Amino acid sequence: MALQAFTDYLLLEKNYSKLTVKAYVSDLESFKKFISETYQSKSIVNVNYPQIRSWIVSLVELGLTNRSVNRKISSLNTYYKFLLKVGDVQQNPLTKHKALKTSKKIQIPFSEREIEVVLNALNFDDSFTGIRDKLIIELFYSTGIRRIELVELKLASIDVHAKTVKVLGKRNKERIVPLLNSVKDTLIKYLAARNTLPVIEDDNQLLLTKKGVKIYETLVYRIINEYFSLASSKVKKSPHILRHSFATHLLNQGADLNAVKELLGHTSLAATQVYTHNSIAELKKVHLKAHPRSKK
Repeated sequence: MALQAFTDYLLLEKNYSKLTVKAYVSDLESFKKFISETYQSKSIVNVNYPQIRSWIVSLVELGLTNRSVNRKISSLNTYYKFLLKVGDVQQNPLTKHKALKTSKKIQIPFSEREIEVVLNALNFDDSFTGIRDKLIIELFYSTGIRRIELVELKLASIDVHAKTVKVLGKRNKERIVPLLNSVKDTLIKYLAARNTLPVIEDDNQLLLTKKGVKIYETLVYRIINEYFSLASSKVKKSPHILRHSFATHLLNQGADLNAVKELLGHTSLAATQVYTHNSIAELKKVHLKAHPRSKK
């Protein structure tokens, strides 16, 4: 009962997405299984910190990264904060817990040249999948959209005349993102190709497979990886790197940080500032080249 109430709280009060709530519930179920098998307890409501600590140790021994462990503990912490709020527990056993140390991930964006090669030098055939794949890449790079946001785009999300796309982001927060003329042109071609599909199962979805069903995240990842493997030697080639490239290239060209924050759908400026690392490096180059007292 407490778990169902917690789920309702996340969905209705915190306005978390169904995907996020599913991840929280999965973490809690994992912990519940551990407590049952290790301590023969049927409930995770009244547990102590040493029991949680033993779960953390088991996760690390299983090979999970500190980042993954911290995410699971965050789910657990949110659950106990909820129980405290509704009066089901007297104290949160994770009050004094300190997160495991994690190394900062440096995301290396694609260069502008690499993206130009993919969009202009590689051949996208005029088949449905060729046009769709190009549209996916253009949408990622021109809007900074997240992978799940792209997968969930509806036909009604697109306003071709106004050149905008309505994106449903985290916590069901909507934002309007402008579309470039080049994306509009590819979009019109895609919609025409989409209409030629013999069967369309998910008619309200914008992006479909050639079988007429909603596109899925692993396919989107494969598309990005496949095309960028032809143009880039970077180890990581994913939709998130394209989102990172979008933000970095805008900042390199002098875009306002707050404007980039809104385009990305971030709730705080701190989340956007992680993308300034590469733009600062670019600024240093400009400063060194242009300042009259710099050494030639």
